[in-house]
Amino acid sequence: MFSVSTRTNRLKSTMMLRTAVRKSSSQLCAVPKPIQECRYQSHSPVGNQNQSCQLLIVGGGSAGCSLAAKFASKLGRGKVVILDPADVHYYQPLFTLVGGGVCSLESTVKPMGSVLPKDALWIKDEAVSFSPTENVVRTKNGSSIKYDMLVLSLGLQLNFDKVEGLLKALETPGSGVATNYSPKYVSKTFKELELFSKGNAVFTCPSTPIKCGGAPQKAAYLSEHLLRKAGKRKDANFLYRTGAAVYFPSPHYEKVLFKVAEKRGIDVALKEDLVKVDHLNKTATFVNMDSKKQSTLEFSFLHVTPPQGPPSVLAQTKDLADAAGWVNVNKETLQHVKFSNIFSFGDCSSLPTSKTGAAIAGQLGIIARNLSNALSGKPLESKYNGYTSCPLVTGYGSLILAEFDYDKKPVETLPFDQRKESRINYELKKHVMPAIYWNLMLKGMWDGPGIIRRITNPFS
Repeated sequence: MFSVSTRTNRLKSTMMLRTAVRKSSSQLCAVPKPIQECRYQSHSPVGNQNQSCQLLIVGGGSAGCSLAAKFASKLGRGKVVILDPADVHYYQPLFTLVGGGVCSLESTVKPMGSVLPKDALWIKDEAVSFSPTENVVRTKNGSSIKYDMLVLSLGLQLNFDKVEGLLKALETPGSGVATNYSPKYVSKTFKELELFSKGNAVFTCPSTPIKCGGAPQKAAYLSEHLLRKAGKRKDANFLYRTGAAVYFPSPHYEKVLFKVAEKRGIDVALKEDLVKVDHLNKTATFVNMDSKKQSTLEFSFLHVTPPQGPPSVLAQTKDLADAAGWVNVNKETLQHVKFSNIFSFGDCSSLPTSKTGAAIAGQLGIIARNLSNALSGKPLESKYNGYTSCPLVTGYGSLILAEFDYDKKPVETLPFDQRKESRINYELKKHVMPAIYWNLMLKGMWDGPGIIRRITNPFS
């Protein structure tokens, strides 16, 4: 039996979710109001100014902003500092639909100051070095920030320059080359697809870790559906090339996704890593990860997922990073393996799970509870099981909702087989998830769908 307090908490969560959806459903995938002047406390140091705080969060993206919202009012005004140079905050999971012409880029963005908690101090600057033994972070503008507790949530780095010719191709209108992975280029995807007439449509995924491991597939499925709707599909050959050894990390969903690709006539090859793009001759060069032999494909349209990696500023701090450059944390507690007053979560961490917004939400409650305990000198008791989710858009109006843990086993929230392409799941992706993000998660009130799962799948 559930206790009264448990039922009350679940009822409150359900009501908050309904309110969030109602509040945002009429605004999603539409151009937002003009950016207003930031009404939040901010500080942009110039020169050698020093700052100290109880909690320093480096990175104001999904992870940093959501965690700051949990602690800013709790610790008191100015005790939480957020270090981030960005002017705006993007809801990146919608980039797939922007590339597919469903939403505008403007509908995915808000001013950074409007999403950060008002009791936090925003320093609009970037970290250039870390001194974990001194509890100090130094910034580009020459300032030093001393902290009691440090959380690293810088996301990851898009390395377009790792593929020869890619940046030039993306910068050239009508080159046939596009990517959904950057706000600078995502709107180009739909434009290039509109220009497509016939030939090879090639989609790539690198051998490196990437944010949202299913996003390259989403681009392929949505583009294939778009060309069908436009009457161009019969003149198009669809090819998907990934440098990874698997099509999708969870076998439970991979089997179904292979069938989707087969049904849609998409030729899939594994361990093929893109190394060069020649947009003038319309060729893409790949290297086989086993044999190291190169092969070349001609293309009329090429969607590239760029190689990705940890931010350089982290990778160069050997005390903080593992051999690959990710922040070296315990995979259950999210605490640094060497420095007890440092935590990390989200894309920049070494956590061996898919790097998604849903994973961040799943980590959020864990890190918040463990960080609170660390601030109070108590043992860390909460453990993260690797939960992540990838809403795989398979077309205009269909979606497979993958949810799994560290063991790649399914951890599904809805009371039906989420491997089946579903209109309901598509609407969740398009409307409900953005509403949850803007109105709950960034305000520190959403730790993932665990509480819903305990209602819909109480025996799972």
